[in-house]
Amino acid sequence: MRLDTPQRIPGRCTRLAQTGEYARAIILVLQNCPFRSVIEATIPMNPQRAVHVAIAQINSTVGDLGGNSERIASAARRAAALGADIVLTPELSLVGYPPEDLLLRQSFYAKSTEALEVLAASLADLSDVHVIVGHPLQDGGQNYNAASVLCNGRRIATYRKHALPNYTVFDEKRYFSSGNDVCTFKVRDTCFAINICEDTWFPEMPAKARAAGADVLLVPNASPYHMNKQHLRQDVMREQVIAQGMALVYANLVGAQDELVFDGASFAMDAAGRVSVQLPSFDESLVVVEIEGGELTAQSLPESLSTEAQVYAALVLGVRDYVTKNGFPGAVIGLSGGVDSALTLAIAVDALGADKVRAVMMPSPYTADISWIDSRDMAARLGVGYDEIPIASCFDAFTTALSPLFAGLSEDTTEENIQARIRGTLLMALSNKTGAIVLTTGNKSEMATGYCTLYGDMAGGYAVIKDIVKTLVYRLCHYRNGIGDIIPERILTRAPSAELRPNQTDQDSLPPYEVLDGILRMYMEEGQGVAELLAAGYRKEDVDRVVRLIKLNEYKRRQAPVGPRVTHRAFGRDWRYPITSKFKE
Repeated sequence: MRLDTPQRIPGRCTRLAQTGEYARAIILVLQNCPFRSVIEATIPMNPQRAVHVAIAQINSTVGDLGGNSERIASAARRAAALGADIVLTPELSLVGYPPEDLLLRQSFYAKSTEALEVLAASLADLSDVHVIVGHPLQDGGQNYNAASVLCNGRRIATYRKHALPNYTVFDEKRYFSSGNDVCTFKVRDTCFAINICEDTWFPEMPAKARAAGADVLLVPNASPYHMNKQHLRQDVMREQVIAQGMALVYANLVGAQDELVFDGASFAMDAAGRVSVQLPSFDESLVVVEIEGGELTAQSLPESLSTEAQVYAALVLGVRDYVTKNGFPGAVIGLSGGVDSALTLAIAVDALGADKVRAVMMPSPYTADISWIDSRDMAARLGVGYDEIPIASCFDAFTTALSPLFAGLSEDTTEENIQARIRGTLLMALSNKTGAIVLTTGNKSEMATGYCTLYGDMAGGYAVIKDIVKTLVYRLCHYRNGIGDIIPERILTRAPSAELRPNQTDQDSLPPYEVLDGILRMYMEEGQGVAELLAAGYRKEDVDRVVRLIKLNEYKRRQAPVGPRVTHRAFGRDWRYPITSKFKE
């Protein structure tokens, strides 16, 4: 046998081992003794039994059938090159999640089926590699959330999702019928079954899969992020695998779709409930899991992220995907010298790059000098484009025009809102002229209580921190400054103010943020009532005031831009209260 060059031996040995030519691989190594250690790295201990499953944690875009197919195919080829026998992609990976009312269109199913067939044919050269792809399926007059196994150029099996979530952000019963059949297939002597996402939150379908002979459960997911969701997923999956004595491989979608952020954090778990493999959060990734006789080979696990690190990464991903997937060339932000706009600017730069972000300071007659000084400082630290547009002359023009109609009436929030609406108009004009999207800067505490101006600071295309209460805003700012000192310290220490009248602070109109955010957490996010709030020690006047403001300002929130969801109860898809209502608690 001709000796290979040292550079070629490891690659040839791996390919020979993967195709079953173990004797030739061993001879190759022994004849080139400097590379004897390659045996341990490339030849499985029990080559007839070990199966390699690739978790393809990809970022699909809703409706981008061609782009999603390319992403799936690219992941499948990379996985095959690493020796994978199975490639598991997320739920509805072919069409993105959630497609919402696209699922009511016949053409969507037809195009999806066509794309699936083209994808299967394009992977025909990956001999015996099983690629699991999520897609919508129309069959027998019913619509299903399905996952199919593609192998050797064709679809060899299809699973239809059984448990259809219909709570919080989910409404799959609007679109799909439930399947009830088990789907299994074998690779060598290991039997695999498919369950889709919600199916594994209940015992019925995992038990059916185990009864059908499955050793390993493959679970495509599109499980959106909220704080502490990752631990919840693993706890629920642990219950199922222990109950069934069956290992599990879980591939979760990563990326953002409108309000929803998908964090990935895919994993593999052995039959005892131990996490053997963990993929990173908020990034695309591909990892190959070795399974032998239903047992998983453990890999090193990444460190857990703090709550602040998770939330900040979710916001960055939400901004990046919303701006880029919708084709905006960049973003415009109204910078005030306050903490909310400072955090929004930091997130935008981390998501898009400084060259795609423009900050605009619009001082009014009531803007303190330190506000524009700190705004200039932060813009310089981040290297973004920065402009200043004083609004005093615009404000004078409005008040002059309205003075005959306001004669005899004292100044109130009307004049404050005029200033906010001037700023909104200027930002939207820049957006129209440049094509850049306006990122609004209002937080959840303000949105809950209406401490925001319709068509003013609410004007824009994407509300970056609309699900972040004020106390968390400060925590995120300190977290980001821990990575790099970009937010001036004075922004974090001065009393927050809208600066729309002399000597104004937020606490003139609202309870202290620690109190306000505590009431919001219990009342809005946890669904507790006034009695529970009072029992927790909150003052009745604070509780009554906040609950009243939440109710009164529903009409504003209905007109607010979408923004990333990071709690389990965000304004928008999670919160569906009537605007017109006489109910009082």
